[in-house]
Amino acid sequence: MPIVVFVDLQQEYLAAPRLLAIPDIDAALENCRRLLGHCRYAGLPVAFTRFLDHSAFFNRATPFSHWIEGFEPQRNEMIFERSSPSCYACDSFSSLMGQNRGGFVLAGFAGESACLSTLIDAHHRNHKAVFLHDASASHRLDDLPAEDVHRAVTKISGLYGDVYETSEWIAANLPRKFGLGAKTGV
Repeated sequence: MPIVVFVDLQQEYLAAPRLLAIPDIDAALENCRRLLGHCRYAGLPVAFTRFLDHSAFFNRATPFSHWIEGFEPQRNEMIFERSSPSCYACDSFSSLMGQNRGGFVLAGFAGESACLSTLIDAHHRNHKAVFLHDASASHRLDDLPAEDVHRAVTKISGLYGDVYETSEWIAANLPRKFGLGAKTGV
C-alpha cells in the first residue's frame, strides 16, 4: 500500500504578493482536498512534509510556515520537516521510504523544486513513486510562465515515476469491502 505524501501545503504559497505565492493554485488545492478526503475515508496512510527555513520565507516564527487551512494533519498522520527541497532531506522520511515496499504518491508544492527533487531522489533509491500532476503547481521561471514550467515538470516526472491525474488515481484506489460470501467475490 502506498503512503500518500502531501508536500508543503503551507500558507507561504497562498500569501500573495509574497515572492513564493503561486497565483493559479486553486485547482491544484482542490485536487489535494479531494485526495486527502479520499485517503481519510479509505484509511490510507497519509504523510505531510513541510519546508522550514531560517530566512524570511517558510520561517517557523511566521504564519506563512503554517499549514493551509483544511490541511492540518490529524493525530494518525505523519509529519516530516526538512530544510532542503527533497523530502528525502528528512532522515525519518528517507528511512520510512526505505522500508516501505508500497512506494508513495506525491501531491503538493512546488512542482519544480520539492516535488521534482523528491521524485528524482526516489528514483535513485529504487523507490516506487507516483506524481499527481494536477494536485501540484509550479512557479514561473524567468520568462517561462508557471503553466509551461508545470507542464515540463509533469513530463520530466514521468522519467522518474508514474504520473497520474488525481481522479484517475482515486478511481483506481477505491476502498475494498472485506467479508465473505457471494457478493464480496470470495
